[in-house]
Amino acid sequence: MSDDSLFEGFETRRIQTFGAEIHMRLGGAGRPVVLLHGFPQCHAMWHKIAPRLQDDFSLVIPDLRGYGDSSCPANDADNFTYSKRAMAQDIVQVMEGLGHDRFAVVGHDRGARVAYRMALDYPERVSRVAVLDIVPTHTMWEALDVDAAMRIYHWLFLAQPSPLPEMLIARSAVDFQDYTLASWTKSRDLAAFSRGALDAYHRFYSRADNIRATCDDYRAGQTYDRFADKADFSAGRKIKCPVLALWGDAGIPGEGKNPLTIWKRWAKDVRGQGIDAGHFVAEENPDATLKALIPFLFER
Repeated sequence: MSDDSLFEGFETRRIQTFGAEIHMRLGGAGRPVVLLHGFPQCHAMWHKIAPRLQDDFSLVIPDLRGYGDSSCPANDADNFTYSKRAMAQDIVQVMEGLGHDRFAVVGHDRGARVAYRMALDYPERVSRVAVLDIVPTHTMWEALDVDAAMRIYHWLFLAQPSPLPEMLIARSAVDFQDYTLASWTKSRDLAAFSRGALDAYHRFYSRADNIRATCDDYRAGQTYDRFADKADFSAGRKIKCPVLALWGDAGIPGEGKNPLTIWKRWAKDVRGQGIDAGHFVAEENPDATLKALIPFLFER
């Protein structure tokens, strides 16, 4: 199945930003909302959510740089190229190109890290932000102990210097991807993922440039992103717009301290709840995710 069939009626577009070419799906009508995917996925992860939002919102559903069918620029020494700041700048420029000066952002996993970084860096642009199944990068690294390191082993593995993770993943990329997807669900299998979405994930993750770029994303997480978060946290800088935090009850954030308690250190207006799911709330339990998300997006 082509992933085109997952977004019937949506337009496909590419927009050049300051350092990447961003592939996206566009559809719907109403107030603009950006949907940002995470690892090891692409924009196809929103196919159960987007059709039920398009009657009320103008949806912009991009592949982050390095993912899906967006370009994979060469990294640089300080990992800025794959930082969440650079990815946020991509999205701001995409939205400018589409004529949207202010918009809501919904992000999952790595996309949620782009979303909250965008809210910090561009408060005049982001009207509200929903973060799905994460706590801030700074919090994750500061709380890292033996138990946490075992649960988020991929943060340390993917951030290793090139070419170690790329070399090992390339030997069986789809198997690694499927293992990762299954292991982060509540059911510990691939049942939540449609064939079309899996095909889209497999297609991009089978390319050497994408494997390298997604590793660069995690290298940025261990360096540039961690330092950027620490600077904001130390300065007491907070997200000004409303924040909705949703997490899987069987996901990693749900296993630790209440995510709302953590997010209230980072934002002035926070609400949220757990979802009966693992990490992939939008695919494992789209009904509950939408039930929480839609009222938040409709708020003025």
